[in-house]
Amino acid sequence: MANYRIEFSSTAEKALKKIPKKDLIKIINSIQILAINPFPEGCRKLAGEEGTYRIRQGTYRIIYEVEGKYLKVLILKIGHRKDIYRNI
Repeated sequence: MANYRIEFSSTAEKALKKIPKKDLIKIINSIQILAINPFPEGCRKLAGEEGTYRIRQGTYRIIYEVEGKYLKVLILKIGHRKDIYRNI
């Protein structure tokens, strides 16, 4: 099985800069797992969104899209659970 390519939206890149280092390491590890398996245990499809999923990492959520045809995972948003679902 081929590995997926990981790409970040500009919103996700900005969010990564604001996350504390201890949480950032765990989030990066979770994102690297998506390159091997874009549907890890615990991922959920977001209602009302086509091909958009989320995974949990502590109190943070990672929202992403999978483009299987191109073997690409696009990280859309990363943020705290209290405000990640606003304006997806």
